[in-house]
Amino acid sequence: MKSTAVKSVFDVAEIRAQFPILKELVHGRPLVYFDNAATSQKPRRVIKAESAYYATINANVHRGVHTLSTKATEAQEAARETIRRHINAKHAHEVIFTSGTTASLNLAAFSLGQLLLKKGDEVLISGMEHHANIVPWQMVCERYGATLRVIPITSSGEWDLSIANSLIADSAACKILAVSHVSNTLGTINPIKELIAEAKKRGIITVVDGAQAIAHLDVDVQDFGCDLYAFSGHKAYGPTGTGVLYGREELLERMPPWQGGGEMIDVVTFAKTTYAKLPFKFEAGTPHIAGIIGLGEAFRWMEDYDKAAMAAHEQTLLEHATKELLTIDGLRIIGTAKEKVGVISFVIDGVHHYDLGTLLDQQGIAVRTGHHCTQPLMERFGVSGTTRASFACFNTEEEIDSMISATRKAVKMLR
Repeated sequence: MKSTAVKSVFDVAEIRAQFPILKELVHGRPLVYFDNAATSQKPRRVIKAESAYYATINANVHRGVHTLSTKATEAQEAARETIRRHINAKHAHEVIFTSGTTASLNLAAFSLGQLLLKKGDEVLISGMEHHANIVPWQMVCERYGATLRVIPITSSGEWDLSIANSLIADSAACKILAVSHVSNTLGTINPIKELIAEAKKRGIITVVDGAQAIAHLDVDVQDFGCDLYAFSGHKAYGPTGTGVLYGREELLERMPPWQGGGEMIDVVTFAKTTYAKLPFKFEAGTPHIAGIIGLGEAFRWMEDYDKAAMAAHEQTLLEHATKELLTIDGLRIIGTAKEKVGVISFVIDGVHHYDLGTLLDQQGIAVRTGHHCTQPLMERFGVSGTTRASFACFNTEEEIDSMISATRKAVKMLR
């Protein structure tokens, strides 16, 4: 069960007070941080948890009988249990620690490729994927002679579900479906449960990139029915260099490890090595222990608040930003799906996104510019890049108004 001390009233001022970085000045102006889809900021208790490990424990896990090693192991495994609870995994050993979503997806691709793929097989992804959910699958397809197929994206930035379903139903060669839960560029919330159900009917293994969903949506891996679900800590108020790959126990038992070394072994001889039980089979080497402890604290912090209230606040920000941005002459929003999280990508006629981002930074406003590691998606919409504003629970409508004012000022300078 999640924390019983959930705060039912959402107080954005109280939340903001927990983020030290929000008191910083950028170019002499108060920081307005709208780059949460790249990396979210961290509440004070997460920073303290990571620091406290180095100050009071700082020992390796699972490898010593001394007191500090025991404390480190207990703290890391407590984080694993917290995450298991948060995503409703059946077992704690189904939670694999990695360095981030990219590492999780590479683990999935290279292990599943070895387990499942042969010449003539197919891997199905979508046209809105992050490069981390494209390139690893390209690599394994090339290695095993499989084919990568792509679900097309509609003009509103959604999956074309009729084509997606036909790609699944009409191909006996499809072995893996790997798709994003939420688009990092468009903010689109994808109907993963529906597509996973179709894939499961045909025995297709399902992999979900949850990097942009984990901080904003309720994630229940048993309800989704997915085989693997990947996410990062740094987009969910946790430390950088931390991530998770959830895997269904039966599948993880079959999957070969993708890295060898210490901790992931049972017995090593020069003739043969046998591997450790889950989850350690996939956790070779010394992990980012301090980061994992901080990651657990980030999830406990989120559980102290009403997730629905947080989501409602972020939805209000999205609606306000959408309305105000569209009052700017020549501005076009890329991605107008009915279901979105707080992410807006936009272009402005006659204004390069890089120039706009630079001028916004001069006014203390942090946004992301470029292709957002989704070059095929940019090509689909006929743009080289966008300006992206992405919101977190600590952002406010007043900050959005500051961005709108700063954007108008920048546009006047650039046209």
